[in-house]
Amino acid sequence: MSANFEAKKVLVGEITEKIKNSKSVVLVDYEKLTVAEVSELRNKCRQAGCEYKVYKNTLVRKALNELGFNQFDADLNGPTAVTFGSDETAAAKVMVAAAKDYEGKITLKSAFVDNAYVDKNGVKALATMPSKEELVAKMLGSLQAPIANFAGVLNNLLSGIVRVLDGVAKSKQA
Repeated sequence: MSANFEAKKVLVGEITEKIKNSKSVVLVDYEKLTVAEVSELRNKCRQAGCEYKVYKNTLVRKALNELGFNQFDADLNGPTAVTFGSDETAAAKVMVAAAKDYEGKITLKSAFVDNAYVDKNGVKALATMPSKEELVAKMLGSLQAPIANFAGVLNNLLSGIVRVLDGVAKSKQA
């Protein structure tokens, strides 16, 4: 086997591992971006906890096929960039925002989230969803609200009793 074949095999293994370790993977067409815009987009991805990479379509296709997903074959044509996300929504949010910021230069293709194929409309929907951490925070806040309200009621009740007892004590002194 040639050294080139072995290098490609290693690269497919690397892509496969990145897909497995990512909560989401978004595919976009980046054909018209300038080098400066790509650098800016990479920085935005880094800030959001994502990684923006460009691989050969055949290598990404092979990695996804090894994982048992061939729905992406149609999307892996033309210039394709892959964004690996640290959570389910981060990569989608960055890429949807980039599609708006770089009008007409980035086109959403599809995504791989929760071991499932997501089309470009699904990617747009993912971008509008709060992250898992935000949802957990909201849930904890809603669970905490009744407890805080109950504590407030008890506090008011106790302070009311103290005021009544204080009033009784003052009236007996007079």
